[in-house]
Amino acid sequence: MKKILIAALVFMIQLFIAQNVYLTKVEKTHENTDKFLYKINEEIKNAEYLGEIEVQGFSRYYADVFSLIYKKAKEIGANTFALKPFETVDGSLQNFNPANYKLALYYLPKDKLTDQTGNLYLFASSDKDQKIALNKTDYVIPPRSYLVIKTIPGQVYTISTKKLLGSTIKIQPKENSSNQYFQISATKIKADETGTGGLNLKSGDIIGLEKSYAEFLSVIYNKQKAE
Repeated sequence: MKKILIAALVFMIQLFIAQNVYLTKVEKTHENTDKFLYKINEEIKNAEYLGEIEVQGFSRYYADVFSLIYKKAKEIGANTFALKPFETVDGSLQNFNPANYKLALYYLPKDKLTDQTGNLYLFASSDKDQKIALNKTDYVIPPRSYLVIKTIPGQVYTISTKKLLGSTIKIQPKENSSNQYFQISATKIKADETGTGGLNLKSGDIIGLEKSYAEFLSVIYNKQKAE
């Protein structure tokens, strides 16, 4: 009976989340086998617009929400996306609302993507401040926020969670190394094994994020200045 109740609860949670992610517009579809779904900015001018997704209702299950977004984007062949802010009655753009937002979906050849190298992204968890040290410089990253560090090829970057028995990792980017994404978390995060926006490279409370999922977080999280 206990297993049945747990299974029913999981099903209801999944159903609730699924009811909040909608493919609201399909302009066209594109045939491709791209597995990635990356954020774009300036590249929009060269991208082919395909449609829109709307997310309704707040959830802290970001990996689950992204998984649903990913699946719907792939239904029409999208491999890139951008936030599409809502407009007010006077035509100005509304501030981002994590409980209701739209993503425009595009197709863009991978060789047209820009700003894909030389950056280190550090994300906090969703519910508490995260204290870290990066090369002996201390930072406090607020909940649902992240830092971006422009790295220097060949330099060693030591990231520590500054806790008793906490984690420490070292990375040394090479010339034109791909961007790297990590989440700093004091809570246990389940790794996703589907390959569609999950978590991997777990090292205690420093977790390497899959690129597509991390770029989604960079849209719904707040960017902090790394001073």
